[in-house]
Amino acid sequence: MRKTLVHCFAMAVIALSSALPALAQDDKMTPTAIPAQPTAIALKTGPLPDAKAKESWHSQYGSAFARNVTEATLTPFLPDPAKANGAAVIVAPGGGFRVLSMQNEGWDVAKALAARGIAAFVLKYRLNQTPASMEEFDKSMKAMFSGAAGPRPPRPSVETMVTTLAPQLADARAAFALVRSRAKEWKVDPKRVGMVGFSAGAMLTMVTTVGGGEAKPAFIGDIYGPLDAVKVPADAPPLFVALAADDPLFAGRGMELINSWMAAKKPVEFHLYGQGGHGFGMYPKETTSTGWFDAFHKWIVMNGFTKPATGA
Repeated sequence: MRKTLVHCFAMAVIALSSALPALAQDDKMTPTAIPAQPTAIALKTGPLPDAKAKESWHSQYGSAFARNVTEATLTPFLPDPAKANGAAVIVAPGGGFRVLSMQNEGWDVAKALAARGIAAFVLKYRLNQTPASMEEFDKSMKAMFSGAAGPRPPRPSVETMVTTLAPQLADARAAFALVRSRAKEWKVDPKRVGMVGFSAGAMLTMVTTVGGGEAKPAFIGDIYGPLDAVKVPADAPPLFVALAADDPLFAGRGMELINSWMAAKKPVEFHLYGQGGHGFGMYPKETTSTGWFDAFHKWIVMNGFTKPATGA
């Protein structure tokens, strides 16, 4: 099972690294200093067990990435009080559980949500360890890529990942608990806290949704994540899905996730864009996939999450 998970994560990072031809001139990974994160709040889920390498950051595609995250944090992006509508979203960046696309799939998404009056919280969750040096990390990635070139094994089920992603799931649950505990301070309705994830972050979003516990997202966004069938909880939230038809990782492998939600008679909206590849996030691209964010926001509004419940 561990080998299958590593293969899936390798494919996710391969797809990410090949998804942005317009930014190919920036595809080299360049080490950078860890940026100041004065508003980041420690989630106190503990250090990653047996972690040896320390957190490090690098730039790629003109964007910021974190690696070897051993302690989770949550960074608030709060809207102007005059615009705040009480809705909130926990944002889970992707990167194959080996890196985190903190800027493209984290901060930029959170800023866009806050500009629409929605409080956003970027989750920097704990990651699988990689070599400390950039040179050794690059070598490890190339070795992993060569091992991932063969036929794809079946992906582990979401239910299985509840166990294999235990540290990341604990981080997500702690993020929900923190937001709700400070809801009054942050002018958030604790009943209107959703989650959106990208690639590996989408996997974590789905695991958080079906894995039980107290997180219970009010709504979820799955952005270029896997579309495998799941056992839909009785209290499953509305689901928004966005994927590009030329995604090298998840496109063309069925739409069982959509069918699972529909069969359970739960609200679901699915956007399949003609082009966009994998990892498009908030990058400026000349494809219709750039419309996913506006569609996601309109979907949140349509489902009533920007308005308090009647009698609240």
